[in-house]
Amino acid sequence: MTHSSHQQELRDAARNLGRRRFLTVTGAAAALAFSVNLPAAGTASAAELDARKISEDPFTLGVASGDPLPTSVLLWTRLAPRPYEPGSGLPRTRVQVRWELARDERFSRIVRRGSATAHPEFDHSVHVEVKGLEADRVFYYRFRTGNWTSPTGRTRTAPARAARNSTLSLAAVSCQAYHDGYFTAYKHLAQEDVDVVFHLGDYLYEYAVDATGGARAYTDRTLPAHFNRETITLEDYRLRYGLYKSDPDLRAAHAAHPFVVTWDDHETENNYAGDIPENDVPPEEFLLRRAAAYRAYWENQPLRTPQRPTGPDMKLYRRLHFGRLAQFDILDTRQYRSDQAYGDGWQKPGPESEDPSRTLTGAAQERWLLDGWRASHATWNVVPQQVTFAQRRDVPTDAFKLSMDAWDGYPASRDRVLKGAEAAGVDNLMVLTGDVHVGYGFDLKKDFDDPSSRTLGTEIVATSITSGKNGSDKPGSWNNQMQANPHMKFFNGRRGYAVVTLGAQRARADYRTVSAVTTPGAPLATAGSFVTEVGNQGLKPA
Repeated sequence: MTHSSHQQELRDAARNLGRRRFLTVTGAAAALAFSVNLPAAGTASAAELDARKISEDPFTLGVASGDPLPTSVLLWTRLAPRPYEPGSGLPRTRVQVRWELARDERFSRIVRRGSATAHPEFDHSVHVEVKGLEADRVFYYRFRTGNWTSPTGRTRTAPARAARNSTLSLAAVSCQAYHDGYFTAYKHLAQEDVDVVFHLGDYLYEYAVDATGGARAYTDRTLPAHFNRETITLEDYRLRYGLYKSDPDLRAAHAAHPFVVTWDDHETENNYAGDIPENDVPPEEFLLRRAAAYRAYWENQPLRTPQRPTGPDMKLYRRLHFGRLAQFDILDTRQYRSDQAYGDGWQKPGPESEDPSRTLTGAAQERWLLDGWRASHATWNVVPQQVTFAQRRDVPTDAFKLSMDAWDGYPASRDRVLKGAEAAGVDNLMVLTGDVHVGYGFDLKKDFDDPSSRTLGTEIVATSITSGKNGSDKPGSWNNQMQANPHMKFFNGRRGYAVVTLGAQRARADYRTVSAVTTPGAPLATAGSFVTEVGNQGLKPA
């Protein structure tokens, strides 16, 4: 199928659908059902498959867990005997899946067990919310169907809300373009002793992946031709998750730690803003694509029922607590934002970007964030989100430009957030960021134009897992950016992730990097380590 005829599928679905009608629930549901041929009768309509007839391993995409609560965990898997094929090698029938949760890896002390239905309408994905558990405990889990047993996963519950826990270790990851290299960083992350992993966006990329896997340069396999085109339809996105999640290093990281996920742009399309696409296509056509992308995202991530999308809408922002030590406000800076000013990219700021009505979060999410801070009793208020929050000038002269896709393109939105944190008495603010394929460490200033102004918090920017290929310790922009931004305390351009340990007196950030991703098996190094103290924010070398 050519790219143009592939896009025609979406145009046919969008034809005769006015934008206003599409944005109603019924219009969106009808359009999505039409465009992806979902059965209108709902999830109970399919016949049931005798799982004993599944002749190939259906757990090729591994297992995952997510969004730990004090008394509950979310367990995930998706049945896919042949993940590189449309339909993943299963008929469009329901499949019963059994699950077990235990205190030990040998499953000699099982605390919960049950069964769930893998529906074809959700691409045979399974989301199990296990409730009534003890707080702050490690558990092991697995799935069974027919004669097959999944790999074992390890997860945990959060501490009780009132618990005075003294330490919490997390990893921050982002940006894993399959075609830019191997997920070696995930192999190392699977061995880290962390409580939870925050994925800050660009879990997959919509771009074509060629037969040899791009920079992976496979010689032992040939990827199917349908990966060698941009993802547009629901089937495209589902197949792309099948490709990514079949990677053994990514599977190992998911099995080792619970993940808390949020998206950026590439899970749908590069640099989209709300219902405005990157390219010049009608809004209703783009919203069909967004609906397909959001549905596939939910199907393939360890997300709870409140996050399940309706048409092109999905409420991904949410709040998690880890005792009295940390409150996490996970943001979505993509779905509700104003269009990028000045046509996007790096631009000179001006009246358009500085318009006070512009928003990166949307009004409802902004209110939710500020209200949550006012009610917070946590030592650390952490904001996992997508794009660079701190001011980031490209050159140390008056001719500087700023990224219109980051918070710099929405300074009024950033100012409202920082003022809200200050008004709420948030003393220890930490922003976790992805997107830019480098590791940064920033002090968050009350006035970025005045280096002597109060430091309100810190920002830890996790570099990419692979995006940008191998990278370098000092990218070409290193000198200019370090000189232009006195609040920038760290800048490294290798691939990897960040580990942050929150404590009662201070937090520590360690920037982990690998030397290469275009060849597998690179060793891990620590490129920089910093601390920030409770009540005295600001990054200092550890």
